Amino acid sequence: MSEALVASQPPGTDTPVPGASGARQFWRRLRAQRAALVAAAVVALLVLVALAAPLLTALEGQDPTTYHPSLIDSARGGVPIGSFGGISADHWLGVEPQTGRDLFARLAYGARVSLAVALAATVLQVFLGIVIGVASALGNRWVDQLLSRVTDIIVALPLMIMSLALLAIVPSSFPRPVLVSLVIGLIAWGNIAKIVRAQTLTLKGLDYVLAARLSGWGAWRIARRELLPGLAAPVITYAALLVPTNISAEAALSFLGVGVKPPTPSWGQMLTAADVWYQAAPQYLLLPAGALFVTVLALTVLGDGVRTALDPRAASRLRVGTGRRNETGGAGTGKEETS
Repeated sequence: MSEALVASQPPGTDTPVPGASGARQFWRRLRAQRAALVAAAVVALLVLVALAAPLLTALEGQDPTTYHPSLIDSARGGVPIGSFGGISADHWLGVEPQTGRDLFARLAYGARVSLAVALAATVLQVFLGIVIGVASALGNRWVDQLLSRVTDIIVALPLMIMSLALLAIVPSSFPRPVLVSLVIGLIAWGNIAKIVRAQTLTLKGLDYVLAARLSGWGAWRIARRELLPGLAAPVITYAALLVPTNISAEAALSFLGVGVKPPTPSWGQMLTAADVWYQAAPQYLLLPAGALFVTVLALTVLGDGVRTALDPRAASRLRVGTGRRNETGGAGTGKEETS
């Protein structure tokens, strides 16, 4: 409820707390979706592995950059010695062809890079989308037209082509993970800006926003106190779906050779180096590809679950459908009993 409307209520009137109630409803709806819970557990495990990568690799006794030439069969072109890519007690997932670097260590550190780049790019996209979308909806006609046309241009830009062009001209001394995050975030904020603008235009006509404007509040205070809480659900939903998209974009850029550079490990970079080893050492290709597939799938399922949990119409459709089935079943039972 708007603070302007709350201030007008008589003293002693109980005011509901929609935020707490909405949070409880969200968790209840999310817990009802088993696929979303499984996806959340997988995502939590991946984040834990990424955060604990130094501890896990220290426990294994390896690191992602040390070469082990004694574990490579040079006579066979650099294929790892031993079965299943050189899996052993010292190398849990085997070693990398030609270099002998530990695959588990590179996968764990690669998860840090891929997830960090995707999350940083998502935060930047959400920030720019909210600022530009709200400014466009609250501004005058000329501001709205200008920002809307800029947003249309951004949406029309091909992400991969623009990223390739920008990453190719930036000096190699610039930290590559930071650069990839900036490039993805600065190019792909257009869709969320459109969503925020449309939702803000809808919220502007509601009673509590009009009451706040009549109370003399400025545009910034209205946006911060009244509009942003109403924008939380669509923004969180879209952001949850942006993370897997950004992970795929980072992997594609690294695969094309313009993303994260060696020796920093990245799943996309590992796929680039593994494309010629799919027959001699298939685990070198399957491990990063499988990790990328599971991560994107889990984040996509979790994002869809968050969207459903934040959509109040989902629960109402379920209740209405169940009620109709119950009424139909009850009517049919009554007819059978009457006959």
